[in-house]
Formats: sequence, C-alpha cells, structure tokens
Amino acid sequence: MTPPSPFRLRTRNSMDGLTRVRNGVLHRLLHVDDEPVLVRVAQLSSGNVLFGATHPEAIQRMRRALWVDLDLKPFHAQYRQDPWIGAAIRTDPYLRPAGRPSAFEALTAAVTEQLIEYERALQIQRRIHAYFGRHSPTHQLRDAASAAALAGAPPARLESFDLTGKRALALTHVARQVALGRIDLEDPDPARQHEAWERLRQIPNIGSWTIEMTALTGQGRIDQFPAGDLGFLKLAGQLASGGDPRARASEAEVRELFARFGEWTGLASAYALRSAGMLKGAILR
Repeated sequence: MTPPSPFRLRTRNSMDGLTRVRNGVLHRLLHVDDEPVLVRVAQLSSGNVLFGATHPEAIQRMRRALWVDLDLKPFHAQYRQDPWIGAAIRTDPYLRPAGRPSAFEALTAAVTEQLIEYERALQIQRRIHAYFGRHSPTHQLRDAASAAALAGAPPARLESFDLTGKRALALTHVARQVALGRIDLEDPDPARQHEAWERLRQIPNIGSWTIEMTALTGQGRIDQFPAGDLGFLKLAGQLASGGDPRARASEAEVRELFARFGEWTGLASAYALRSAGMLKGAILR
C-alpha cells in the first residue's frame, strides 16, 4: 500500500519484547479468535508498505497500531508553520504517537506505567507478557497477555512482577470486565468508546490518564492525549512561567493549552514534547 502521508517504518525491536525486527522486517504475533497469526511489515525504498499475514484482521490491527493509514496532509497544512510545533513538524513529518495492535494491550501498558519510571514499567510489561502471553514456538514470538489470561491472574503474581497491589487489583478487575464482554474496547464507534471509558472510570485506580493513553495508543483516537501526564504538566508549567523548570501546571491548564488542536490533539501533543526535547517513551514511538 502507499501511505497517504509521509511514513517511515520504525525498524527496531519493541522494548516490551513483543515486536521483533529481522532483516529490516517487523514481526509481530497476534491472535485472532485464538488462532496465532504472524504479521510481517516491511517498507520498500519507494515508500510503499507491505503487510503479510494469513488473516486480514491481524493486518488491520497492525495498520492501526502503526498509524499507516492516517492522512496527515490536513494537519501539516494547518500547523506546519505553527510557532510552537511547526519546526518539529518540518524536521520530522513522519512522527506518530506510539500505537498498539489491541486496546487491551494498550490498557495493560497504561496500568503498568501509572506514576512510575517508564523503564521500570517496561520491565513489568515484559514479565507479564512472558508469563501470561501466548507463545508460538513456530514463530519464536509471544503475543501480549489477553484479557482472559489476566482475568484469572492472582494479584499476588502480578505484584511479584513489581506491580503495586492497587494496580494489580485494577488490572485483574478490568481484565474480567473485558473478558466477560461488559467493557468493549474494540468497538470503533466513538459513542460506544465513550461508554467504555465511563465504565473503565468506575473501576478503582483507573483514571483519566489510563483511559486517555488507552484511547490514543490502543484505539487510534488521535484526538485524545493524557493531559495529566507529568511531562505535559511540566511543559505547560514552564511555558506559563517563562521557563521555570520547577513550575507545574494543572491538568485543566494543560487541556486549555492544547484545546486549539481539536481533532489533532494527540499528534500535536507528541510534537509539543518533541519540540521541548521532553521525549516520553509511552507517548512517542
């Protein structure tokens, strides 16, 4: 396929251990209706992107995770000369937020990343997927832990992976709700996505940051971003204070700062971090 906008495939292993690169080709194991499906992704010198898999749903999920179908021409036209993020857009027109091929995988990552260092969260994710993820000896790859697998996980086991007790309980609780079909994270309808977010919000220790990270990185919602993220609180605080590195803004002030970007808020927020040199691994790929 020919991407509608400048696109550059990031050919490196993912730090959670799920995506592997072999000879410049991305390899990712997914499951569709409990069937293991290997997805291969490569980019030609022409810029075209090739997807190989035995199931079209697996390909579609990887396309969403990579944002390859996202038409950025309207965004670039509107903000390429923006005094805040324009220079970063001109320097790197390929930037996309991080993406994951399933919303539950994104939610699992978000729960582990709450209020801790990103590198430590990645270690927790690797342990969770190594223990609960589905392995394919044929492909020597492992898929992320499913909702069904984590629904029956003893919270103590998750705590042994360095996840705090409250977050271990939150993860098993939400996994049960997803596994039972009470929360549908994969429905593409925006109204139903909002319903799912409200149900998530009712679970203790699942707040706006977790939901917005899930929406952006797992549901392809480029209009969403985690306004309560410490990186954005610092960024908005420094802008408001004239550069004081100790300044912190409120979440409401962060939302007000990014309100003008509307449907492109998620992408604009990634460029804002890039412009400030505040690379946030959970948000940027």
